[in-house]
Amino acid sequence: MDRKYKPALAVGVLILLVAVIGVLSTVIIRHIPTKEKMDLNEYYGEPADGEAALILGTEQLEERGLVDGDKIYLPLDVVNTYLNQRYYWDSANQQVLYATPSELTTALAASEPGDQVWLKNDTVYLNLSYVQQYTDIDAYIYKDPYRVAIQYQFDQIKTVTVNKKTAIRYRGGIKSKVLTTVAKGTRLRLIEELEDWDQVATDDGYIGYVEKKKVGDVSQTVIDRTFQSEEYTYITMDTPVNMVWHQVTSTDANAYFADATANMTGVNVISPTWFYLTDTAGNIANISSADYVSQAHEKGLQVWGLIDNFTQDVSTTETLASTAARQNIISQLIQAAVSVGMDGINVDFESLSEDVGIHFLEFLRELSIECHKNNLVLSVDNPVPEDFTSHYDRAEQGRVVDYVIIMGYDEHYVGSEAGSVASLPWVEKGIQDTLEEVPAERVINAIPFYTRLWNTTGGAVTSEAIGMDQAQQVIAENNVETYWDKTTSQNYGTYDVDNSTYQIWLEDSQSIAEKVKLVSKYGLAGVSAWKLGFENSGIWQVITDNLN
Repeated sequence: MDRKYKPALAVGVLILLVAVIGVLSTVIIRHIPTKEKMDLNEYYGEPADGEAALILGTEQLEERGLVDGDKIYLPLDVVNTYLNQRYYWDSANQQVLYATPSELTTALAASEPGDQVWLKNDTVYLNLSYVQQYTDIDAYIYKDPYRVAIQYQFDQIKTVTVNKKTAIRYRGGIKSKVLTTVAKGTRLRLIEELEDWDQVATDDGYIGYVEKKKVGDVSQTVIDRTFQSEEYTYITMDTPVNMVWHQVTSTDANAYFADATANMTGVNVISPTWFYLTDTAGNIANISSADYVSQAHEKGLQVWGLIDNFTQDVSTTETLASTAARQNIISQLIQAAVSVGMDGINVDFESLSEDVGIHFLEFLRELSIECHKNNLVLSVDNPVPEDFTSHYDRAEQGRVVDYVIIMGYDEHYVGSEAGSVASLPWVEKGIQDTLEEVPAERVINAIPFYTRLWNTTGGAVTSEAIGMDQAQQVIAENNVETYWDKTTSQNYGTYDVDNSTYQIWLEDSQSIAEKVKLVSKYGLAGVSAWKLGFENSGIWQVITDNLN
């Protein structure tokens, strides 16, 4: 080779070598995981002095806790939303109430830190130790920056276990900054599975991503716990509940007990409408009768006195939002129950607005304590579950009362379009939805003894509630030909008079039998009926036959 070409060749080789090295370096660098650490102040949102970032389970919250020395305070709203809904703020008395199964405890709020409750800038904070007193949680507290990680879910959680020491990264990808490093054998809570990465949370408050190849298979994990809290016990019947409500409107009406129940068979609980709110101070009307109870007991019936909130000019929200009013109601109810020998109390508070929900639940907790001290059964009436009644919180009701009753009627009502009071599919759906929140063995399904006679005149729809015998009288007098409607599982009839069209979906032995069969189908506690006096004489045997 000519000497004059050798330098050029060397330069070419050198350029090629540099290019190859550059390419290789780029490839290598691209595949080398970064070790750069995430700035934790940035990650946790730079908590201000005296504040702590909050991580609950697999979620980092916008809300902040407070720090005072070695004490941590959590916002009451956060505690109620995520950890334990039973801390109740009594604003009138500036205190937090906590109802255990056996007692109502109080913790006064202070304007300075140091106690269980700190009221700062009109926001209520609970000392972490106070929360831990009644709540099964694990808490991890760290500084620089101040943060509190709280784990509160321990049953059937999805986890993955680290099979090789690895980094938890801020985002998926090896170039994402490192939040923390976890050792082999560390259990991580799985949030979401991606193709090559898993989004996970560590128990101590990091929420990020780990390479899928660095962890094992997903498993459902139950974490053993040593925390013990006082458990609710329930007063329930050994046999299926066969209950009927008895509308009693005056003290004198109690004297008609014998006549009203003369043909009644199979029933083991009667609930007379004896109590109602009279003012927002929690005073109640009381028309209970010891003689009525005595006669009921002679017939083998338990008596569960009913209290309602139907008094038009008495605000249920204002009443139940007052601790003094709630305690006044409870004191009077228990005194009356003991005085006349009642066996239980039935709460029939209806049309509850969303803002009264938390106060209603607190009322039930407080009433439960006193009922159980006096061996009284506590039952609560609820509408069929709908999205707009979620604030009734049947799950919490089911934890603190003995029986949750579904009022399986008023599917169609005064002011609605014409239709069945309680079609079977609608009733069954109500049961299914309730059982998502309440154990079946403490759910009672209530059935109607009434139907509605619908009148459509010139496009205007009206109706009236009538009992079984009256409904059959309407059918007979108007020569109505009825047929079994498979859609509603009811006998249906229609007829015209003058310029009006009448429709009726009958509650009779056939429709009631189908509804009562749902008790055994779903393993419910029993059945109740509204109301005594609307039935026909043969319906009692129908209920007994299908209940047992």
